Amino acid sequence: MIHVFVGPTLMRSEPQLAAPGVRVWPPARHGDLFNTAIRSGDTVVLIDGVYHQAPALRHKEILAAMGRGIRVVGAASIGALRAAELAPYGMLGVGHIYTAYVRGDIDGDDEVAVGQAPDGAWDALTWPLVNLRHALQLAVADVVLDAGRAAGLLSALRAVYYPQRTWAAVRAVCGGRGETAFAGWLVERREQDRHFGDLKRADALAAVRGALAGTTAATSVVAAPPPGWEMAYVHRWSNAAVRERVDGLELSTEDCLVYQQVFDPAFGDRWAAYLEHLSRHPSDGGPGLPLAERLAQACGGGLPADRVFHPRLDLRDEQTVALLLAGETAEDRRAVAGYSDALAWARRSRPGFSTAAVRDEVARDLLLGVWRCDEGEFDAEASARGLGRAASAVEAAKRFVPGFWEETKRMETTRGGR
Repeated sequence: MIHVFVGPTLMRSEPQLAAPGVRVWPPARHGDLFNTAIRSGDTVVLIDGVYHQAPALRHKEILAAMGRGIRVVGAASIGALRAAELAPYGMLGVGHIYTAYVRGDIDGDDEVAVGQAPDGAWDALTWPLVNLRHALQLAVADVVLDAGRAAGLLSALRAVYYPQRTWAAVRAVCGGRGETAFAGWLVERREQDRHFGDLKRADALAAVRGALAGTTAATSVVAAPPPGWEMAYVHRWSNAAVRERVDGLELSTEDCLVYQQVFDPAFGDRWAAYLEHLSRHPSDGGPGLPLAERLAQACGGGLPADRVFHPRLDLRDEQTVALLLAGETAEDRRAVAGYSDALAWARRSRPGFSTAAVRDEVARDLLLGVWRCDEGEFDAEASARGLGRAASAVEAAKRFVPGFWEETKRMETTRGGR
């Protein structure tokens, strides 16, 4: 499967995007490459990505994808920039813009940046500097401008902030510098060919054609990332990106797990069973042992297993999810959906709101009430539920606070109305 992340650089009607085996995604953002639909052996063609209105796709995410056996090709926009940065690790770059980044002819993010229409539309509202640069080069070749005037015009256009680099702004800059002949020439050429000077489009089409022809698979070498490159953040991003669709609900798997850890009275038993499973079936291929025997080797058996063993969860692993969510019910999933909706509403209605804004003591009171324990038992209870320690449990539970407040208010209103 070929996964193409593209937005304003190509129109949806491009025939290559409708070819068999091609799946088109919106411009890439942080977390997208952890999608379980993208599998080992697939090819990702990274063209467009967001970075102004949402967190951008990070380098470590691309390395993680390549480490899972996914070929990653970049071109035209942020794809060209990331390919130039990650070429030593096996990311393949395609096209003139990628080459310009590699050679150092261009180096700024704003060379490829465009203002994009809101609400999921793919239309570009501004002109990227690489296309204007290319148009100026073509104008010099056509003797519309000389090299000095073209350089001056490029410098003036670069000074315009990229979200304001509209066609009206381009004409205003040309008029201000007395270069109306160039503006008229550009209008005429674009009337003859609406894609005239669109270097980003040409590079993007070349990348998609290469992926379809299999040339990217033949020429790219997916190098193993150097030892120790995978930091804790990558693991956290990967887990946060995993989602599941059950009973018509699309839910974060991580939210479902934390809900069980917080609200299921029996989750301590399930966590103990999970540790037993890991001890008997270690992921590193080592010998399996009963958990009690492994615990005796580690500490003489004087501590609970949950205080000694802290496995790193991989929520992309289906068996792990099946074991930890074995007690989940349809009612639980509906509750998770409700808490998720409440959190989303809080973010929409209170600009700047995030779970980090929830006070620690509020989440702590929620947990102490649900677990029916006192402060002296808090750490032990959090550990028994696989949350590590009290502070980690508090951070995890913050996602449920807005929904818990709503739930509490409804119950109080109901009681008051009787």
